[in-house]
Amino acid sequence: MTINWNAIVKAYDVRGLVGIDLTEQVVEAVAAGFVDELALAGQDVIVGHDMRESSPGFAAAFARGAQARGANVVSLGLCSTDQSYYASGHFNAAAAMFTASHNPAAYNGIKLSRAGARGISIDTGLAAIRDRAKVFVETGVAPIEAFGTFREFNSLAGYAEYLRHLVNLTAIRPLKVVVDAGNGMGGHTVPAVLQTAAGLSQLPLEIVPLYFELDGNFPNHEANPLDPKNLVDLQRAVLEHKADIGLAFDGDADRCFVVDEKGGLVTPSVVGAIVAEREIERARSNGESDITIIHNLLTSRAVPELILAHGAKALRTKVGHSLIKDEMAASNAVFGAEHSAHYYFRDFWGADNGMLAAMHVLQSLGSQTKPLSEFSAAFDPYFASGEINSTVADAKERIQAVRERFANRASFDDFDGITATSHADSSGWWWFNVRSSNTEPLLRLNVEASDQSIMSAVRDEVLAVIRS
Repeated sequence: MTINWNAIVKAYDVRGLVGIDLTEQVVEAVAAGFVDELALAGQDVIVGHDMRESSPGFAAAFARGAQARGANVVSLGLCSTDQSYYASGHFNAAAAMFTASHNPAAYNGIKLSRAGARGISIDTGLAAIRDRAKVFVETGVAPIEAFGTFREFNSLAGYAEYLRHLVNLTAIRPLKVVVDAGNGMGGHTVPAVLQTAAGLSQLPLEIVPLYFELDGNFPNHEANPLDPKNLVDLQRAVLEHKADIGLAFDGDADRCFVVDEKGGLVTPSVVGAIVAEREIERARSNGESDITIIHNLLTSRAVPELILAHGAKALRTKVGHSLIKDEMAASNAVFGAEHSAHYYFRDFWGADNGMLAAMHVLQSLGSQTKPLSEFSAAFDPYFASGEINSTVADAKERIQAVRERFANRASFDDFDGITATSHADSSGWWWFNVRSSNTEPLLRLNVEASDQSIMSAVRDEVLAVIRS
């Protein structure tokens, strides 16, 4: 069998078609490469998996490969990605999570972490693990003399209790919350964290469940809330039940999207701003004065403005999961926000946690009397295009054409793709970013402006250049 390693080993994880790209042989080899590259013989390695049909078999194959090379496997069984991060932090152990996140049912993948839920990217170990795995596929995974052990650990109750310790929801006003788990792992974690399934006390929340049945075939809709069509059921249910808020989780439940009581999307930038405000207040109440919040360059300008207004430092980063985890550690940031609805917390080992972000929003909403649409509007003063993708033949050539078109009207930086910021003008401001996809022949455009008409005009002009 020919394995296209460069296709399945992505920038931040391993992902591919089940039985074609990803087989148990490949997974066992990746496990062996992971243990050898990180020198994990004799140490614990956490292994968890989502609800996809192939996931238990892949998790078992990973355990075999890891044990053969001397690692002691701690099996979580069924869990969300952020639940696996909790176990990685709790045990200070490296981890492997089997999930393809929001991808369709035919896919699966592995999210790998160093001890303490620290990320691994193609530049910080994943390429070396890939190269070791190539050899193991060819030669077989030879066991070392000190074969590793295997034990099971149920992390759900500890995970739920830890999150409740970080965000106290006991004193908020009663809220009706519709949750769309998309047949993904939110159906496993929401009853434990926000309800009483893990033996914790009842919160002042009435949960209206949508698609909590775990089903890796996603019979109702894809577990990808980033696509607006997958939010339609949630929006309808919020209106139907006269709920205060709606939450939508992706397949492995590490991302959470929010809709208000009118069914309108509360953008990830707004969620990031709401959580940033709370995390700054928490840090200050704990006696900290030098407080840093990370935001990637595609979040709304309102996010750094709020951070600065609250006396904290706003640190702008490139887009990327492992990169932001590394920045969280290097800067000791208390919180990090991405436009893609990944939210990172220092108190959660610098890892991302959609449930924790949702809890912060619930706490903020429930601590005052305004409806969410009105409350969130204060965090959303500007106008954004959202991310628009265009298929192009030559990305570099099109980016250069965009630069030339706007050369006399903007300042540019090349921090991640190109970001153009308008020159000072009394009529208003705008910025846009154009960046290449890591995995596809796409250019991604994001535009934001002080006025809707300005945003629309800039968006249309940039798209005309990209697609010409």
